[in-house]
Amino acid sequence: MRYEDMDLFGVYMTPFLPVLAAAAALCFPLLRAADRLGIARYAWHPALFNTALYAIVLSFIVLANGACGL
Repeated sequence: MRYEDMDLFGVYMTPFLPVLAAAAALCFPLLRAADRLGIARYAWHPALFNTALYAIVLSFIVLANGACGL
């Protein structure tokens, strides 16, 4: 992966932005499933649970990206 800034309508964006968006897109169904299965009910602080799940999904994407050499 090239680490050059992307020009999006005159605004320079970091190349990490698509990775953040992909993690958010993968995290929403997981949060809905946790809510339906009742897993989120056992969380002490729901916002911390959501943030931790997002961080886990983001780290898996980053590690998979590094392992594949993309």
